[in-house]
Amino acid sequence: MVVELRDGPLNFASTANMNQVGDALFAAEADGARAGVICSDGKAFCAGAQFGGDDGARAKSFGNFVQTDEKSDIGPFYEAALRLFSVSIPLVAAVHGPAVGAGFGLALACDLRVICPETFMATNFVRLGIHPGFGISLVLPELVGAARASDILLTGRRISGTECFELGLANRLVPQADVRATAMALATEIASAAPLAVQSTRKTLRGDLAARVRTRLAHERQTQNWLSTTSDAEEGIAAMLGKRDPDFTGK
Repeated sequence: MVVELRDGPLNFASTANMNQVGDALFAAEADGARAGVICSDGKAFCAGAQFGGDDGARAKSFGNFVQTDEKSDIGPFYEAALRLFSVSIPLVAAVHGPAVGAGFGLALACDLRVICPETFMATNFVRLGIHPGFGISLVLPELVGAARASDILLTGRRISGTECFELGLANRLVPQADVRATAMALATEIASAAPLAVQSTRKTLRGDLAARVRTRLAHERQTQNWLSTTSDAEEGIAAMLGKRDPDFTGK
């Protein structure tokens, strides 16, 4: 089965569309699907979290976006994100373009990733004066190792498609036009194997990942909440919108 983001061209992640993705995956799981593909229509796979309507609104509403409430220690957006780690069927991400911030997290929530030279991935949180989210600070080191994850997370730099493949962030590197078809072929290959064996193997590989992601999301959210009140966060977002280098002061 295929789940496609259609909030192009940038496919910002929101509580609504992450819940829609989760609903579709759990429905497919209940219908007996054996594997799934997450893809998107537009320029980007997912360019990050949608904090508001336009860029200005996104910047101004980030503080509200990261607030916790009495109903959840991780808030509605991360509750929606967490659901993706709880699906029992294997997931393949077809990443045909940029996967930034929450988009990177969405790709990492999948078991396998198919990318192309036009793909780039970035956790630009530190360039915005905030803390990584979407469970990235947990999942990324487990995928590529602590040293490589530190390079990616502490610099906030863009990782090209070729480097993503070399680092082990992706399982297939193909021409952009072939990304979705390759992801579907990979999911079909998984689905053709013995379903009980696939499910049990995946369960062994993932272990208590969903529970550990929840714990990490609570920490990420709490830290994002604090950092969103700093001058550096205001400067980082302003610099992003102004397409200039930020001037951070550590305040």
